[in-house]
Amino acid sequence: MAKMQYYVAASLDGFIADADDKMDWLLQFGYEAYEAHYNAFLAEVGALVMGSGTYQFILDEELQAWPYGDMPIWVLTSRELPTAEGANILFSSEAVEVVAARALAAAEGKNVWIVGGGNVAAQFAANNLLDELIVSVMPIVLGSGTPLLPIGGTPLSLTHTDTTQFDSGAIGLTYRVEGARSEV
Repeated sequence: MAKMQYYVAASLDGFIADADDKMDWLLQFGYEAYEAHYNAFLAEVGALVMGSGTYQFILDEELQAWPYGDMPIWVLTSRELPTAEGANILFSSEAVEVVAARALAAAEGKNVWIVGGGNVAAQFAANNLLDELIVSVMPIVLGSGTPLLPIGGTPLSLTHTDTTQFDSGAIGLTYRVEGARSEV
């Protein structure tokens, strides 16, 4: 069965962006050490879901080419945003249950990547739609910032399924989310 996965990097103290909502701290670790892991993950993905902040962050990077090809991408938003050139963007303000069903159908048996941010992933988790959490814990403490997964007062039970050690000192941790959907 295809999985709904939140694949993300975070500081050791659980933040995905710093107090200024920046990710410069992450860029210092480079990309090369993580490239094979990321490429293997992305090869199993058939659709993406992200919030408007994450989408705007990608647009602001002014990349030479859209990094996800023509893969269908749902951007959860209630505001108007430009469509990235060459991207298959579907803007939606629908409930995450509706978006999840559509993304899974469009993924055609592959996984759906919940790109972020943490609030979007938390909405999927709160609705028992998040199957797997894959986090690269970076060797840095930020002290404050945007939380990895702000789920509120309800604990999210996880079962560890894999660990990857990176030469940079980062640790990749994969968890199955207990009680997640059996089918959407």
